[in-house]
Amino acid sequence: MKAAPVQRALNGLGFSQSLVHTGQHYDANMSDVFFRELDLPEPDVNLAVGSGSHAQQTAQIMAGFEPVVLERRPDLVMVYGDVNSTVAAALVCAKLQIPVAHVEAGLRSNDRSMPEEINRLLTDQLADFLFTPSEDGDRNLTREGIPSERIHLVGNVMIDTLVRLLPRALEKKKDGLPARYALVTLHRPSNVDDPEVLRRILTAMLSVSKDLAVVFPAHPRTRQRMAQFGVAADALHVCDPLPYLEFLALQAGATAVLTDSGGIQEETTFLGVPCLTLRDNTERPVTVEIGTNTLIGNKPDRLRDELAKILDGRYKKGAIPALWDGHAAERIAQVLKEKVSPRLQAAEP
Repeated sequence: MKAAPVQRALNGLGFSQSLVHTGQHYDANMSDVFFRELDLPEPDVNLAVGSGSHAQQTAQIMAGFEPVVLERRPDLVMVYGDVNSTVAAALVCAKLQIPVAHVEAGLRSNDRSMPEEINRLLTDQLADFLFTPSEDGDRNLTREGIPSERIHLVGNVMIDTLVRLLPRALEKKKDGLPARYALVTLHRPSNVDDPEVLRRILTAMLSVSKDLAVVFPAHPRTRQRMAQFGVAADALHVCDPLPYLEFLALQAGATAVLTDSGGIQEETTFLGVPCLTLRDNTERPVTVEIGTNTLIGNKPDRLRDELAKILDGRYKKGAIPALWDGHAAERIAQVLKEKVSPRLQAAEP
């Protein structure tokens, strides 16, 4: 969702691009289908690293990516988000003196127990171009000593994809679903790896289902933990992870979304759908301060209180943050055209 609009915008300006899929996300429902639905070309390289511990996965990506960089000698490497692939590629490039551009830079939860936070901090220190989705990102980077000339406020590339594909998503039929439902996603280790926490969250979901149908596309990790811990959720509409367009259609039509995902906090804010985030912090505070997001942690009482506001029409309305307008990728491409292209021309013999 992040790479597709940027690749399209750079193609429009004549950049030659190679797409490297690390294979960090390898489930067909969480990888292959996205390439098709987002109109991304087949990857030029697939490292196929699969799962593993954070250290193992990061090391395997670095070992696989370095030969690709040495062979192709790119003038710039684009990295996205905050996953292990992001920091692994940035580290390889930094050691080889290859410039790096980080899309979705500057986001901070200020919680270093989250692996993603470590990835964000390190990647932003290594990157030469830092493309931020909101003003808080600029402030975070400035506070961390990043020179202002590296920071570029461009808006949210996730919203670029949403804007382009929402009409197609709304054509999808939501067969068998009631008019009002809550949509749930759950995958963060802090919520699914502790049996008591997972049991408490799912018990709260079962309570919600008495007033509102609950649709739960379950991450493979979450399903594995539910089976391992013997946590039943029979009253919920549990299904496999959904393709992007189907999930977007469900988000747009939901009465409420309950999630621990960062990207979904952004999408629901744009869609104007109430979002209750099952975390105590967020790296996307703009969705709370301006948008439709509320942090409730894993506290059942907070969930019940906020859901009651939603059902009674008392929940906050929210607004769309600045530059979340579907044109962030175009701004990124324009910056690179102005900053990178002249340098390449000067290097030509």
